Amino acid sequence: MRGPIAIFKRDFKKFLSNPFIIMMTLIMPIIYLVVFGNVIGGTISHIPVGVVQEVPPYTETPLFTNAAYQLNHISQGSQNDAEKELDVTIYADEAQAKQDLENGKIGAVIVFPSSVSNDNAVRLYVDSSDSVIPPLVEGAVNQVLLGLGADNPIIVDKIYGDITYLQFFGVGVIMMAIFTSTMFGGGIALIKDRENGIHEGYLVTPVKRSSIVMGIISSGTVRAFIAGFTIFWIDLLITGITLQSFQDFLLVLLVILIACMGVTSLVVSFASRFSSQQEYSSVIAFFNLMLFMTSGAFYPVIGMPSWLRWITVINPEYYGIDALRSIILRNQGLNVIGIDLIALLIFSSVMIVLGIVTFRRTLE
Repeated sequence: MRGPIAIFKRDFKKFLSNPFIIMMTLIMPIIYLVVFGNVIGGTISHIPVGVVQEVPPYTETPLFTNAAYQLNHISQGSQNDAEKELDVTIYADEAQAKQDLENGKIGAVIVFPSSVSNDNAVRLYVDSSDSVIPPLVEGAVNQVLLGLGADNPIIVDKIYGDITYLQFFGVGVIMMAIFTSTMFGGGIALIKDRENGIHEGYLVTPVKRSSIVMGIISSGTVRAFIAGFTIFWIDLLITGITLQSFQDFLLVLLVILIACMGVTSLVVSFASRFSSQQEYSSVIAFFNLMLFMTSGAFYPVIGMPSWLRWITVINPEYYGIDALRSIILRNQGLNVIGIDLIALLIFSSVMIVLGIVTFRRTLE
């Protein structure tokens, strides 16, 4: 028994000697509970929708006036913390409203019939790439029509066809593959190289330290790109999605490449600060949780509480997933994903600089 007891004491003392690991072991389950519990299934409010009346005539009907007012005052949640369910924008031009829907500025367009309409139907155009918001908007329209005593039928038009949740979530898995391959293939390998003295060997060569870091980032970017590209094809195979054009394919490659550069640089900047694989894995697992959970891969960002939603502003995975969904599910181009690409480029540039500065200080 002495042997097992001695090994137990040594191993347990080693665990107690690292308070950082103990802290992360206790904190991580709590963070999972708080973050994951608030990300999934939150109350969705302030959904931007457009309301327009078909023409002719150009005069507003009582149905349009009353319904637009009621839609703008529907509340979600309990009485104490109720929030507006819809943010209504009234359009004078149906074509402009539909254009804003296709460009992602609003989540739905509600077209009310004019007094000379043949079928008196309320036409609802929804962004079917989101499986959560369209039913909420349709329910709100039904509620308002019922409250007004109107028996107008509702015709729902899914502008991107029938898109399943598997297809919605599958796009997010591409970004998860990029982060995972970089976290395990790049960060841990970097720490192992330091443990084996390879980094010290770099210092006796005439290669600049910034070049060493750029080489590590480039290698990690290629590995991450291969992983993301492979999962992209598997995702298309499993979900049955078909790209509409070769231009869409090139845009997907561009988004994946820029995202790989940013994530790899982020991982390198963190890995360069740790000498222990355990500490690195704990921190990077935390970031993986925070970034992926708040990226909108599982659930629309609009359904998150405000204290979590601000993280998406600095979350590269959010912009990557939003851009990929725009291309793969909605067949949208640079005019729509331009902001996402700019955000990814800014993040990648900052992370590359941070990776170089951080890594150089570590080598010194």
